[in-house]
Amino acid sequence: MEPLFIYPEYEVVRDEARCIACRVCERQCANEVHYYDERLGKMLADSTKCVNCHRCVCVCPTHALKIRKSDDTYKVNANWENSTINEVYRQAGTGGVLLSSMGNPKPYPVYWDKLLVNASQVTNPSIDPLREPMETTVYLGKKSAKIERDANGRLRDTLAPQLKLSTPIMFSAMSYGSISYNAHESLARAAQELGIYYNTGEGGLHRDFYQYGKNTIVQVASGRFGVFAEYLENNAAIEIKMGQGAKPGIGGHLPGEKISDEVSVTRMIPKGVDAISPAPHHDIYSIEDLRQLIFSLKEATAYKKPVIVKIAAVHNVAAIASGIARSGADIIALDGFRGGTGAAPTRIRDNVGIPIELALAAIDARLRQEGIRDDVSLVVAGSIRSSADLVKAIALGADACYIGTAALLALGCHLCRTCHSGKCNWGIATQRPELVKRLNPDVGYKRLVNLVHAWTHELQEMMGGMGINSVEALRGNRLMLRGVGLTEKELSILGVRHAGE
Repeated sequence: MEPLFIYPEYEVVRDEARCIACRVCERQCANEVHYYDERLGKMLADSTKCVNCHRCVCVCPTHALKIRKSDDTYKVNANWENSTINEVYRQAGTGGVLLSSMGNPKPYPVYWDKLLVNASQVTNPSIDPLREPMETTVYLGKKSAKIERDANGRLRDTLAPQLKLSTPIMFSAMSYGSISYNAHESLARAAQELGIYYNTGEGGLHRDFYQYGKNTIVQVASGRFGVFAEYLENNAAIEIKMGQGAKPGIGGHLPGEKISDEVSVTRMIPKGVDAISPAPHHDIYSIEDLRQLIFSLKEATAYKKPVIVKIAAVHNVAAIASGIARSGADIIALDGFRGGTGAAPTRIRDNVGIPIELALAAIDARLRQEGIRDDVSLVVAGSIRSSADLVKAIALGADACYIGTAALLALGCHLCRTCHSGKCNWGIATQRPELVKRLNPDVGYKRLVNLVHAWTHELQEMMGGMGINSVEALRGNRLMLRGVGLTEKELSILGVRHAGE
C-alpha cells in the first residue's frame, strides 16, 4: 500500500532576492534539505526532510533563510491533534515504535516556575556577595560519621569518601555514542577546569579521556557496556544506573548507526549493531541485590570511591530512595520526567514518570522523617534550566544538580530533537566525522566553563539576597520558597507555603 503523505511540520522559506546560491546551506545540512537546481539556476529545498535544527539559518551569509512552523492543519479536533494523527499514520506505515530524543516537550506544569524565592530586607539583612564571603563548595557522600578518637585523643577519620565540588553543578550522564568525541572532550575539560565532575553515561570511557579521571563519574548500567576493572578504577565515583527520567522502567537504546569503530571499542560491542541495555539489571531484583552490587563495586575499588545510585522519578520514589539510602549507597541521583535522552520510545518519554520538583521534595522529606538524611547525598536532574532552578532545587533538598540539556545548549544544540538519527548538524549527537568536527572542543569547553561561572555568580547573588552565605545553609531550607498558583496538595508535597503566608 502506498504510504500516506504527511505535510511537513516545518517549511524552509528562502528569500530569493537575498539568496546568492552560494550553496553553503547545501553543504552544511546533513539531512539533505537544500539542493541546487541546475535547470532553474537556483537553490531549492525539500521541507519534508527539515528537522528545524537551524544550521542553515545560522550559516547563511545573506540571511536569506528562515524556518517556519507549518500552518497546514487537519480539520480542527481538540482530541485528535495534528501530531497525534501523523504519528498514527507513521506507525501504520512502518509497524514500528516511535523514537524521540531530548526531554518531554508536553505542556505539563513546570513547578520551578510556580516557586518564588524569598528575600531578606530589614530584620534579616541581605549579604553582598561581591564584598562578603559566599561558600559554594559542596561535598557529596555520607556525612553520618561517628566521632571517634584514638588512644592519644586525636580524632579518627571515619568519614566515607566524598566528592568535592567547587559549585553544586555537575554534567549529567551522556554516553560516548549518544554524543560525539568532541562533545565528551568539552565536558571533561570543563569539569577539570571548574573543579566539578562529568558523567560518562553507560557507554564506557574512551581511552583518551582517562587523563580526566579525577573529574569523572563512570556509570554501570544494565548492559554493562565498557565496564571492566580499569574503567572502575580510573574515576572519582561510580554510578549504578537503575533508571532514567526520560524512560523510566525500560533500558537504554543506542541505534546501530551511531556505533562507529571507536564507539565499538569503547563499549566493547560489535560495530553497527544497536546497543540495547535491558530494562532490569539481571542481578538486581531487590534492595538486597542492589546492596550486593554496591558493596561489590566498593570492594573492587578498595572502598576509596563513593557509589551513586541513579533512579527515575516515579510515584513511589520516596520509599525507593529510603531503601537505597539504607543499602549502602553514598549518593542518590534522581532524574525527572523532563530529563533528556539520546533515544527513547516517544510514548514512554511523553507519558511516564513524574516531575522532578515533587519527587525531590518527597524524598528529602521522607529521609528527614526517618532520620537518615545525612546517610546519603541527593543530586537531581531533569531540566535544570537556569541558576534559579538550581537555587530552588537546593532549597527543596538537593545537595547538587546534574545539567545535561543546558550543557548541550551551551555547546550549540538547537533542540531539534533528532539525536537518535545521528545527523546532528552541530557536531554534538553524532558520530559522523564530517559532522563531529563542527564542534571545536577548544571553544566548547570554554563555553561550558562560562555557563557554570555565570550560574555560580547568580547563585551567590540569590543566596545573598536571601541572607544566606553558604549552599549548606540553603539545602532543604523551604522557608526560602513560596508557591504561586499551586493547589493545597501540591504545596503540601513540596513542603512550601503559599505566597503571602
